[in-house]
Amino acid sequence: MKLQKLSLTKWIFIGITIGVLIGWLFPNFGVSLKPLSTIFIRLIKSIIAPLIFSTLIIGIAGHGNLKQVGRMGLKSLIYFEIVTTIALLIGLVAVNIAQPGVGVNLQADSHVADFVSKKQTITEIISHIVPQSIFEAMAQGEVLQIVLFSVLFSIALAMIADEKRKIILGFFDSLAETMFKFTGLVMKYAPIGVGAAIAVTVGSKGLGVLINLGLLILTLYAALIVFVVFVLGAVMLIFRIPIKKFIEAVKEPAIIAFSTTSSEAALPKAMEAMEKFGVPRRIVSFVIPTGYGFNLDGSTLYLALASVFVAQAANIHLSIETQVLMMLSLMLTSKGVAGVPRASLVILAGTLASFDLPLEGVALILGVDEILDMGRTAVNVIGNCLASAVIARWEGELTV
Repeated sequence: MKLQKLSLTKWIFIGITIGVLIGWLFPNFGVSLKPLSTIFIRLIKSIIAPLIFSTLIIGIAGHGNLKQVGRMGLKSLIYFEIVTTIALLIGLVAVNIAQPGVGVNLQADSHVADFVSKKQTITEIISHIVPQSIFEAMAQGEVLQIVLFSVLFSIALAMIADEKRKIILGFFDSLAETMFKFTGLVMKYAPIGVGAAIAVTVGSKGLGVLINLGLLILTLYAALIVFVVFVLGAVMLIFRIPIKKFIEAVKEPAIIAFSTTSSEAALPKAMEAMEKFGVPRRIVSFVIPTGYGFNLDGSTLYLALASVFVAQAANIHLSIETQVLMMLSLMLTSKGVAGVPRASLVILAGTLASFDLPLEGVALILGVDEILDMGRTAVNVIGNCLASAVIARWEGELTV
């Protein structure tokens, strides 16, 4: 009975511990568990297309007439884009300085080197982003193509009559909710998949690989602290947000997000806290939910860091140009998933697939993803709370 009451987080850590012990004490058996981690990876991949497609459509077209989003919406999107871009840059700088993936020697597919060495022209890159079939793009996991089609579809959907739009939005809202539940079902298998992934990694690479994962954790948390203190701190100073009062307001929703690894779990408390802080309800109800799709500061920073970490682990040198292209890709794809537990893994898997990096890197990170997710989710919530205060100040309606 007590085992049944254990949270997913605790089961994940149990899986990690068992996986480490199996890989250390019985390395050959540990390596033989690879199919169990492969199943988990394939399940994660199956979520990518429908989840991104449905959440982007709800996020963009769900407001109805795009003109009604108006000035506040434009200001929100500008702010979201600036802050998340800075988060991506901090992630890239941190992972290039710390280089936590160097020495792992993760095996990449044989054609990866060809991809890295191949010079792609701007016209080739642009033309590849445009899908010739959304079904083909979904089948092949072409995330950027899915995003572009979703954006254009959403704009077209927002232009049709309300009664017709509501029917289609209802379908995609149900699809998004179903995919969130589907993700929850997949996560029930996570302790087994994670344990197997760690067993395979330790069994084939030895306990030394855990040093790299520890360095990955330290790199992420150091980068998140830098982002919160210097970027969000600067934003509070620029927009005259009272820092002490803001910290007091966001403390509880941030703790909820940190402990549950779910931004959604903290959403009601975050909205209530910011309304009490002095942000008008209409701004809170627009900015914070919209930010959950477009302003995941912690997750975007993590995605930049994790993507390059996998390349380092696979001994693949990514040029500055490729990393910038990856950042541009993440600027789009990171906007597609709401703050559900471990949703960043879906985007990470899609990004790795788009750049022909080995998906085994996801399995490697899975072992410590709970620890990584706690920090990035808390920063997501703090960032969205601050965004509502910034927009309220920008609109001249913040009462504090």
